[in-house]
Amino acid sequence: MDKREKARRSGARRTKMRRKAKQNKSSMVCITLLSLAVAGVMSVQMVSLYEKNQDYRDRKKQLEADLEDEQLRQDELKEREEYITTKEYIENIAKTKLGLVYPNEIIFKETEEAP
Repeated sequence: MDKREKARRSGARRTKMRRKAKQNKSSMVCITLLSLAVAGVMSVQMVSLYEKNQDYRDRKKQLEADLEDEQLRQDELKEREEYITTKEYIENIAKTKLGLVYPNEIIFKETEEAP
């Protein structure tokens, strides 16, 4: 019986080892699938973040261009403001819109000729 007992025990050991091996394999498969799922989700997130980053870069370029345009406009307005405060501008407006002249100034107007 001693041999039978040893054979039975060794058979039981092999069965336990096979069960553990199957459990280890299934655990490894589950871990692998979970790892792949996490990697997939992270890949999708990376792609969406990359697209957002590109959108932000494009928006930044557009805003910088708008800023440059507005700075040019601001410079033009400053030049216009300086021109408006000059004596030349005041005289021009007085002559064209108000019809004013200096006391010793003579105005010549062109007349339209009939065909």
